[in-house]
Amino acid sequence: MSMVAIESMASLSTDVFYDILSRLDGPSLAAAACACATFCSISREERLWENVCSSMWPSTNREDVKSLISLIGGFRKFYADCFPLIVNKEVTEYQWNGYLENPEEWTEAEYYGDTVELESISPLDFVSIVDIRYKDKTICSKVLWGIPNANGSNSWFHNCPFRIDLLNYAARDDDSESEVTLTVSDGLPPITSMEKERKDGKLWKELRDDLRLSWIVVNRKVKQAANLASWSPLGGQRHWPTDKDFVIRFGSVLPAKDILPCQVVECILIMKFRVVNTEGEGVETTLKLTELSMQLEDMEGAHVNGRNSLLILKEALSCRRSKNYSEVLESCHLYSKVQSELKEEKMRNESRIDRLCILSGIAAFVTFWYYIL
Repeated sequence: MSMVAIESMASLSTDVFYDILSRLDGPSLAAAACACATFCSISREERLWENVCSSMWPSTNREDVKSLISLIGGFRKFYADCFPLIVNKEVTEYQWNGYLENPEEWTEAEYYGDTVELESISPLDFVSIVDIRYKDKTICSKVLWGIPNANGSNSWFHNCPFRIDLLNYAARDDDSESEVTLTVSDGLPPITSMEKERKDGKLWKELRDDLRLSWIVVNRKVKQAANLASWSPLGGQRHWPTDKDFVIRFGSVLPAKDILPCQVVECILIMKFRVVNTEGEGVETTLKLTELSMQLEDMEGAHVNGRNSLLILKEALSCRRSKNYSEVLESCHLYSKVQSELKEEKMRNESRIDRLCILSGIAAFVTFWYYIL
């Protein structure tokens, strides 16, 4: 039976094999390439991987993005770089006691970054390729060339908190409509009142379960790319800052070794939706995307400045990744756990100092009156 199967398979034309492989998604195509020499040879075709990438990241359908991907090594390499997500389990390896107790020993380079290495990094080399999906349907695709307000001589950007507001900048060069909305036709559950939503949280649960974000950063100079998003939400906050706002957080843990004393930082990707009233029916069924941003924060929640952020983004493009999504989540949860422990330890230290100050004050007061009386 095995010989018959092999002979039958050999009799099929390459076109048939190509047609079969063209129907597969990325992981299946990669697995098929390991099945036999014929599949391995056909799977090297760039067109197959171009179809896979365009299906997963619709932004790659743009002609300028296609040229960019060809420049950095092709669609096959692009998929291999961006499909696995960033994993960083080195959070617990750093001794936080030194980070907390000896800040006066930090050098200027630890605060502000290595200016020598920074000279080799141009903000114009970075490209952001962003896609948002809801229930497997693409609702937003944006491409941002360069980093806004990051000119080489711009000291304001280098020393201020790093932040990219994608909707504000990508819309300027985007031919499509800048406004992004979700409606009942997209699978959104109808909302009769915000009071009811506050109680049952049905809309919030739908957003947490079905929203997906991909934020790929490409460096044209070093020809590397990485997906900085966690694909599915890591957390969020509903009804904040107003009753009609929903804030959803994605992100990843990035290495900052030899860049910052904390050694690791969190890349926070914020997506904010606002409920819009549907006129005439009195039913609130439309969500409008009002914010899509990126920022970097250290363990204490302090924003990383632009200078160090450029260095961190460059290092992130070559850090460890995994196709195991549970491993990615474990990495993010580990960071949150260590961050919480750090905050608790800091609060305990401050509490001990407060008590010491109070006791010192009482002792001084008693001593003063002892000598007076």
